[in-house]
Amino acid sequence: MKIFAPLYEKVMLWSKHKYAPFYLYLTAFVESIFWPIPVDIMLAPMALAKRKRAWHYALGATMFSVLGGAVGYYLGSVLYDPVVLPFIDMMGYQDKMITAQSWFNEWGIMVIFIASFTPIPFKVFTITAGAMSMLFWPFVLTAFIGRGLRFFLVAGLMVLGGEKMEAKLSQYIDQLGWLTIFAAIVLYFILKH
Repeated sequence: MKIFAPLYEKVMLWSKHKYAPFYLYLTAFVESIFWPIPVDIMLAPMALAKRKRAWHYALGATMFSVLGGAVGYYLGSVLYDPVVLPFIDMMGYQDKMITAQSWFNEWGIMVIFIASFTPIPFKVFTITAGAMSMLFWPFVLTAFIGRGLRFFLVAGLMVLGGEKMEAKLSQYIDQLGWLTIFAAIVLYFILKH
């Protein structure tokens, strides 16, 4: 079933829009607080569409993601009970918060690096870091390194892959889309149990 191919074509079109960098940076900022859509979905096609600007996009996404992470940290630190807790209940993130807290207790600051670099929802960990009173500057530095590695890796793969990468991506986008959904479901059940 071809669902992702038309979406991919639309995203590639949007990635060439003059306001695309603004939307990328806005997405990077809010994704670290509450937004469910990963930054890579915008960064990859933008890096493919304008390879000379790929490193600039990766740096901007990193900086705005860390700024959003600082806001998430603040929300967890100062506004946990009145703002964050009702939002967690509304979104059904209670299990994710409990998991995040146990990971913090077990791995400390390394959990920020893991959440920064992997597809694990970063927002849960930015808020939890604030709620658990993690030291702020080590949090920011670790988030900057993890997010930077992730976004520069995505941009680098697009730059190195070039037109061949774009052709392969458009050829297999539906299989990759369904594989990602399957992986997200499996990860959900693993984290839930």
